[in-house]
Amino acid sequence: MPRTLQEILNQQDELARRFEDHEPDPADRRDPAPLAAMRKAMAKRAQAERDLLDAVTAARDAGYSWAAIGAIVGTSGEAARQRYGRHAHM
Repeated sequence: MPRTLQEILNQQDELARRFEDHEPDPADRRDPAPLAAMRKAMAKRAQAERDLLDAVTAARDAGYSWAAIGAIVGTSGEAARQRYGRHAHM
């Protein structure tokens, strides 16, 4: 649907007016603390995963079997090998 330049400018002016006149409803405001807590927890989780990988690598370097590692992480040895094997030293 072709529009004239003036129609486009008029719509732009109307949208700008609506934006400038908008007042947020206080009922729509939310506490950002839960999302901040989630970000913090995700950062801790990522660090814990890095720490676990370092520990698995150290265990493999020390000669521990995948079965022993799997028992600690709550999986079978094969599942532990599949998850960590390409990152841990063999």
